[in-house]
Amino acid sequence: MTVSAGNDATRVSDGYRWAQLAIGVGCMVMIANLQYGWTFFVPDIQKKFGFDRAAIQWAFTLFVLFETWLVPVEGWFVDKYGPRLVIVFGGVLCGIGWVINSYATSLNGFYFGQVIAGIGAGAVYGTCVGNALKWFPDKRGLAAGITAAGFGAGSALTVAPIQAMIKDSGFQAAFFNFGIGQGIICVILALFLAAPKKGQVPAPVHNVNIQQTRRDYSPGEVAKQPVFWLMYFMFVIVGAGGLLVTANLKPIAADWKIDAIPVTLIGMTMTAVTFAATIDRVLNGLTRPFFGWISDRIGRENTMFIAFGLEGIGIYMLYLWGQNPVWFVILSGFVFFAWGEIYSLFPSTCTDTFGSKFAATNAGMLYTAKGTAALLVPFGNYMQQATGSWDQVFLIAAAANILASVLAIAVLKPWRKSVVEKGQVMNAAGQYAT
Repeated sequence: MTVSAGNDATRVSDGYRWAQLAIGVGCMVMIANLQYGWTFFVPDIQKKFGFDRAAIQWAFTLFVLFETWLVPVEGWFVDKYGPRLVIVFGGVLCGIGWVINSYATSLNGFYFGQVIAGIGAGAVYGTCVGNALKWFPDKRGLAAGITAAGFGAGSALTVAPIQAMIKDSGFQAAFFNFGIGQGIICVILALFLAAPKKGQVPAPVHNVNIQQTRRDYSPGEVAKQPVFWLMYFMFVIVGAGGLLVTANLKPIAADWKIDAIPVTLIGMTMTAVTFAATIDRVLNGLTRPFFGWISDRIGRENTMFIAFGLEGIGIYMLYLWGQNPVWFVILSGFVFFAWGEIYSLFPSTCTDTFGSKFAATNAGMLYTAKGTAALLVPFGNYMQQATGSWDQVFLIAAAANILASVLAIAVLKPWRKSVVEKGQVMNAAGQYAT
């Protein structure tokens, strides 16, 4: 690669850009179990120590809070110093967090372990997504989707091994062994990651469906934009339903007494909860590049309208028919397919609106909405305990997704277009309007 004078560099090959994306995906795969594997540990933790299930799930909420709310800080380090150091830091903490869980004997012990793991996972997640947004301004939805797919589908191949190790060796051994292995691999991959220099990547695109600003907004400016907070609100209400199902997939199946019932589909037979978890992880991963690619063509808000609407319908159907083990597997997969795209659509929409220079920080600020959404997970558990049913939880989640679907097309789309167009106007002094 030939570098020109100053900080500018010649365009790199698409192969190099895709290689950087692949390294980021590998890092995401290594942290996926920290979120998506948690549900398999909950029943055994409850059985061994006798803790209240809702109290245990505060550990999951703490994980998501620290995974998300510190991402803007970690993103600032990425934007200033590059991705490598931040990924190494994150990989080490991810391993330490699960090792702490393996030795925990109290709720506070699990809370502490999940806080450490959450900080590490956030450092890795925010860095990889931010880096993808910078490398691919011409395919921003697809690149963010592929990267986020590593997190969504990364745990699919380890669903059965984790459950097998929990069954054969206990959940402490599973926490320890998977934590150490995932952390080490993440650190190794980090050594090959780099950020693009000016001139190495294509210019942003601008067409009827994709509105991309030519202006780079600082994080302080973004926080003052009301349209950012609309995106934040939508992220929260859509994210909460998916996180609730993620954290409680096995408990829900157990409450419905279908978790251990064998289900045969597409020539395979597994228990309902194992089958559902495996399919959910795969579809939750595939949806991110799929809808990201769709959004590169028909627009972010149009894609949100379709996806969020499908999610609302899927959750309502799961409420109606989910107590049948076959429908539980099929519909939970549908729900995750219609949910996971938020992790490609919102980062790409944020960067389209506010520019790529501070992409890791700004997208990280928006990503904290996932942490806010996680605060609703324990309340979903308390609601279930108070009523003895998951019905109200499912109905509220379905309605929230329908609301977000309507907001995307009726409010966000025209508002964001106005903001992008305003940001392109320069005054007599050659400065962008604000």
